Amino acid sequence: MNNHTLWSLRLGYSAKQAETIKRAGLKNFLEQSFATKFDSKIPDFLENSPKSFTELKELRKKLKSSNPEEAKEMLKKEVQTSFEMKAWWIGKMAETEFPLREKMTCFWHNHFVSTYQKVKVNYWVFQHNQILRQNAFGNFKSLTKEIIKSNAMVRYLDNVDNRKDKLNENLSRELLELFTLGIGNYSEEDIKNGAKGLAGLGIGEENAVYRKFFEDNESFNYLGKKGNLKLDEMVNAIFEQPKIPYLITRKILKWFIYDNPKDELVHYYGDYFKKVDFEIKPLLTKIFTEEFTKNNAGSKIKNPLEYILQLSAELHIPNPNGKLIAHFIKDQGMDLFNQPNVKGWDGGNSWLTSQVFLQRNNVADLLCNGKNLNRGRKENDDNTMMKQRPNRPVNVKLQWSKEGNNKQIIAELKDRLLFQTDENDQQDFEKLLKYDFDSKTEGSENAVIRLFNFMIKTPEFQLI
Repeated sequence: MNNHTLWSLRLGYSAKQAETIKRAGLKNFLEQSFATKFDSKIPDFLENSPKSFTELKELRKKLKSSNPEEAKEMLKKEVQTSFEMKAWWIGKMAETEFPLREKMTCFWHNHFVSTYQKVKVNYWVFQHNQILRQNAFGNFKSLTKEIIKSNAMVRYLDNVDNRKDKLNENLSRELLELFTLGIGNYSEEDIKNGAKGLAGLGIGEENAVYRKFFEDNESFNYLGKKGNLKLDEMVNAIFEQPKIPYLITRKILKWFIYDNPKDELVHYYGDYFKKVDFEIKPLLTKIFTEEFTKNNAGSKIKNPLEYILQLSAELHIPNPNGKLIAHFIKDQGMDLFNQPNVKGWDGGNSWLTSQVFLQRNNVADLLCNGKNLNRGRKENDDNTMMKQRPNRPVNVKLQWSKEGNNKQIIAELKDRLLFQTDENDQQDFEKLLKYDFDSKTEGSENAVIRLFNFMIKTPEFQLI
């Protein structure tokens, strides 16, 4: 696989940026990616959703006073809004010129997990997503402080139930175990005392606030610090721990490059991360520019988003349907805003079970035959299966050199799609696109698409 194409896929979702990387160089491409602006505008689909604690209380009152059918309809609208948000985000990933911010937002989304199923307030989930987007290339310590203070996070990890004399340790535990230090780098006493420091931190109008009546203001020990510590002081104490950089550098390497990064790489980049005071931008620059020069293609299984957005881009599908893509990636185990648990998606081998591979092959057949990803569901309800409806046609257009012979066309597609091939693969490809192939004959486009379909069903296409 062409190295520029490989890194276009790793830093985005398609080969669209390969020419830019080749022309400008990876470092300049990264600078352009870091400089992208993010849209702070609240999307139209959230117009009628509650946006403050006061509005949420009003909605709850309305639900209580409504008859069962009206209440059901109101709740259904919020589920529909949640689904609109998935399609909105997929659109951003597919359409943006420099997709690294969205890919990094998705990384943080799977690190600081907070699901709609538990939070049940779309605007809070949107706020959570926007905090991640705004801080995607910022400072890890600052992001940790800000995201823990989001209404979505205190709701998701039950800190709304954490109060003096009735402590809830969920947020305190995950702050240490999953968000920062990792198992083995803190004590159970730190978790208990951390819950004291977080007691009373609950839902506010725009973000989480401490409520004095529920706070625990007794002095305690936390990771070597003593005092009446609150969230910011607790996070400061966490970031003084020697093991703090390594959990996140391991996860970044896994998200972008290696399903199983070597420990020496994790520590090498982790030590640098600490040296630059947990600034994400220089860390990403160092990782990507240094790993770019290595022969490491095929070291990571594509996640469902990477798979389907690359496929849609290769086939030049106009205006890919974000809702149908959201259904597909959910079936593949990657439901946006609804990870299976606080640990997030496992990644790695979980993206390529026999069932997942079969689904990918079925989708390849559908798209290559000009059919959409229609699975016969209600578009506004991702929990309801409906009777199969006729599949809508979609215009597909594969880009390939019309002047080339069969071997040149095969080489062009291999260079774009597959990280490695051998002689047996070449023989299989030449059986599909024979030596006497003529691009000027009727049906030549179909013949190349058949070859493309065969290639994208190989195990090699599932890897980057």
